Amino acid sequence: MTTRHTDDLPDPGHRIAASFAKQGLMATLGAELGDVSPGAVEIVLRPRAAVSQQHGFVHAGALSAIADTAAGYAALSVMPADSGVLTTEFKINLLAPATGELIRARGRVVKAGRTLIFAQTDILAESEGRERLVAYLTATLMVIAGRDGISD
Repeated sequence: MTTRHTDDLPDPGHRIAASFAKQGLMATLGAELGDVSPGAVEIVLRPRAAVSQQHGFVHAGALSAIADTAAGYAALSVMPADSGVLTTEFKINLLAPATGELIRARGRVVKAGRTLIFAQTDILAESEGRERLVAYLTATLMVIAGRDGISD
């Protein structure tokens, strides 16, 4: 992971948790915030009928939402406290049907610049304690500073 110097940044845990709590979509999906560290954020989703598609797999829209959110928060975790983040582009590859007891989206910063941050998210399905990669997202995120209402 390549990032800017994060020595002068606050611990991202509280900032990310406060922002995540404001996300209506994550609440609607039943997603929960997992591990948070500088440059890396995990979001956890428990599969259920409300987030499934017609074959019973977790819907690609739900996977995309948690993967994009994990990438966004990974990016935010390496940004100054007075800035916010917006996704400008993402691509998701769906590799296998998402089934299991738990879905984990693990976002991480690949490279952080002053304006753009590049991140990746692995989406893993967990069954009987074993994880398998079911999707992969790459994202470009933009640092937003000096705009009213955007700071987390």
